[in-house]
Amino acid sequence: MVLAVVALLLTGCGSGATPATPSHNAADVMFLQMLIPQNEQGIEIVRLAADRPVPASLKELSAAIEVTQRTEVDQMKGWLRAWNEPASMDANPQAHAGHGGMKMTAPDLVGALKSAPDPEFTRKFLDVLTGQQQGAVELAQTENGTNGGVHPEVRDLARRVIESRTAEVKQLLNFKT
Repeated sequence: MVLAVVALLLTGCGSGATPATPSHNAADVMFLQMLIPQNEQGIEIVRLAADRPVPASLKELSAAIEVTQRTEVDQMKGWLRAWNEPASMDANPQAHAGHGGMKMTAPDLVGALKSAPDPEFTRKFLDVLTGQQQGAVELAQTENGTNGGVHPEVRDLARRVIESRTAEVKQLLNFKT
């Protein structure tokens, strides 16, 4: 009789119930912590076009990128706050090697862009911003990869980043032709 009860209890332990999926994981947190400064740097870069003699359509694209990335930063910081996670990450670049590394534009490139004379600015701006946006695509691909995040909204953000930044890179390349 005792064996029958134990067998019945053990049978019930494994049936039907699946373990709950975590709301987020370390990959979600790291993606957000890495994309926030990447977006903030992107905002810094696109703002440089506002007061420079660049085509009006490039200024419009830059303004749209700024609005999008600012909205994303606010959303990402909100998720991290809700999860009691810091918005900033370990400043050591080696700490992020397992996540594909930081995708930031080198500070010397941003500095050179800031000081570029007007006749050279548009070409340099296109080069720097194209690389910046491609870095965001690579970062987002890690979130949606095999060992990536689990939070559906964060994964959706990563998908949108891939789609929007890829389209922006194509637009930026069209300015070069």
